This record gives sequence, C-alpha cells and structure tokens, in this order.
Amino acid sequence: MTQHENPEAECCPIFDPEPWDNKEIKLNNKLFIRDTVPQLFHIPLPGTFGRAVSKMWQKIEQAGARPEDKNFLMLTSETSQWKGEIYISVTKEVPGAENVRLSGSYLTRVFDGAYNDVPKWIKEMEKHAAQKEKCIKNYYFYYTTCPRCAKKYGHNYTVVFAGV
Repeated sequence: MTQHENPEAECCPIFDPEPWDNKEIKLNNKLFIRDTVPQLFHIPLPGTFGRAVSKMWQKIEQAGARPEDKNFLMLTSETSQWKGEIYISVTKEVPGAENVRLSGSYLTRVFDGAYNDVPKWIKEMEKHAAQKEKCIKNYYFYYTTCPRCAKKYGHNYTVVFAGV
C-alpha cells in the first residue's frame, strides 16, 4: 500500500519550526537538482508541481542521492510570473538532472498559513531584514509539507529564505 492509499501513513515528517525561525542560515556550495514548472500569474499550472517533484525524486532515488530527512531541503523560487523553479537537496550529483550548487546567507522566518499569504510574508521579511540592516537580493520558499500532511498535522508551515 502506498502512502497516498493510506491517509494515516506518514508522507511528510512532522516539521519543527524552531531550528528555522528567525535565523541566518549559510549555504556553502550546497548541492541540489533543479527543475522548472510553468505558472500562470505565479500559480503553478494544475498538476505540474507534483509531477515535477515526483520526476525529480525518482532520479534522486535511482542515483542513490537521497539526503537524510534532517538534511532534506526543497526550495522553490520564481523567475517570472510564468515560470517557477524547484530545488531539491541531494547527496551527490544526479545523472540526467540539472545539478546546481547554492551558496549565500539567508535570513529565515517560519510562517504558518495559506500559500496566498506569500505577499504578506514578503512584507514581513522586508521589515525583518531592515531591522537587521540587511538588503534582500532574492527569495526561496521551503514548503515543509504536502497539502495532505499540512491538513493532517494542522499546520501549513513555510520557511521563507531571504538572500542577503
């Protein structure tokens, strides 16, 4: 039985916001694979996000590049209102995937709410960065659970990474 056939099965681990909230996290040449998804006005077209993640995960599993849960990181970003990017951390280069490395310092905050709250979260991050006298260059979003697990756990946590 797959996890989606049994709604009680753990799909996404329970997320602990404490290590991520109000931190400055440094990535030093961290290895990811990247893929893109089509969007319409910042919203992924139906089914495209899940299919892209499944395809990426299959390549990760085939390559034996799956990180431990404690080291797992899936980030998203937007290049335009028409295209989004997905980054999944890996333990080694994955054949047949776009392998990329990210480096930089990121202010992080954890938010709990609907995805349409992102503009509000960005405004809060801008205030947070200004208080720390930092200038934001870019954003990544770590959606910590799938919609099914967010409903099951009663929290829809998102970590906002603001590159400074």
